Amino acid sequence: MYTGQCLCGDVTFEYDGPLGPLSLCHCSQCRRAHGSAFSASSPLQKVRFQFLSGEAQLTEYESRPGKYRAFCSRCGSHLYSRVDAIPGILRLRVGAINEPIEKGRVQHVYTGSKSGWFEITDALPQFEKTERTGDPH
Repeated sequence: MYTGQCLCGDVTFEYDGPLGPLSLCHCSQCRRAHGSAFSASSPLQKVRFQFLSGEAQLTEYESRPGKYRAFCSRCGSHLYSRVDAIPGILRLRVGAINEPIEKGRVQHVYTGSKSGWFEITDALPQFEKTERTGDPH
């Protein structure tokens, strides 16, 4: 069981299931949305995810046709993204999780469009366009 929340604490959630492969996404949309070199997210089963509070505080932004990024409308914390083509999956922003996350499968994706000011220095797998798992970001 994982629990989590946004920065202001208005939106809280729990997830009763396994996290999928953790992706560090370097695409330009994720960099702009998070104001950072990359975003860190994991796919999860929507049916096992529930909001405990603040669901009405969420705003979804359609960043490209059929892809939505959800954030707290009070503090701006990004919480998940979803795509219409895969309705049963959310990509949870793992920085919002309260519990420690066991190190598992981690990968860098969309490194072909990564920021010029950030150098990847670890030995994690890197994928120029998308992750090998086929899981959309």
